[in-house]
Amino acid sequence: MLRLLEERLPKLGVQQRKWMLDATAVAAYHAEVGYPVVKLIVCDDAPQFTWLTSELGLCWVHEARHYNKLLPYFAPHKQILGEFMERFWDYYDELLAYREHPTESERQRLWAKFDDLFSTKPERKPDYYGLNDRIEKTRAKKAALLMVLGHPEIPLHNNPAELGARQRVRKRDVSFGPRTSEGARAWDTFMTLAATTTKLGVSFYAYVHDRVSKTNQMPSLATFIAARASELRLAASWATP
Repeated sequence: MLRLLEERLPKLGVQQRKWMLDATAVAAYHAEVGYPVVKLIVCDDAPQFTWLTSELGLCWVHEARHYNKLLPYFAPHKQILGEFMERFWDYYDELLAYREHPTESERQRLWAKFDDLFSTKPERKPDYYGLNDRIEKTRAKKAALLMVLGHPEIPLHNNPAELGARQRVRKRDVSFGPRTSEGARAWDTFMTLAATTTKLGVSFYAYVHDRVSKTNQMPSLATFIAARASELRLAASWATP
C-alpha cells in the first residue's frame, strides 16, 4: 500500500496518507476470512477505533481521566467534583458486581442509574460549568460505556492492553528506536510474544526455545489463547439466543 501511494499519489500529505492507510487497514480486516474478525473491542474513545468492530465498549478508566484533568480553583467546585467522583466510582463498583452476577432487573436498574448520575437536566446539573460540560460528553457515550450490560464477560477497562503497549514504547524511548524496518518487526514480534506468554502464564524462554529448537512440544499460543477464552466464556453473551 505504501508503494502504491508513493507511485500514484506522491504529493499526498502526511495526514491524508495516514487516513488512507488506516481506512485500507480497516477494510482489509473486515474482509479477512482466514482469521475471525473480532466483534467487539474495549478501548479509549480515539476515533480510529470507531469502525474497527461492529460493537465498541469504552474504557471507564480512560473516561475517569477526563474528570481528573479538571482543575477547579474554588473550594465549592473542588467539593462538587470530589463528591461526583465518589458517585462515579461507586457506580463503577456496581458495574463490576453486575459482571459477576448479571440479571435482567439489575441491567435495567444500572441503565437507568447512568442517566441519573450523568444527568443533563438543568435542575440536576452541578453548579460547576467545567464538570457539567464533561458530564454531557460522557452521557453521549452511554451505549459504549454500558456495553458491559449486554456483554457481562467483557472488562470495564483496557489497562492490560495499555500496559502491554507501554513496554514497547519504553524500549523505543530508551534506545531511540530501531535502525531498520527489520529491527522494528523483530521488536514487535518478540515483545508481543513476551507479553502474550506472560498473560497466559507460559514461560517465554521455554516457548522460544521450543520453537527455535524445532521440538514443537509446546502448543501454539493460539491454542493457549483459545483455551483461556473458553475458560473466561468470552463469547457467552453472543451465543445466548
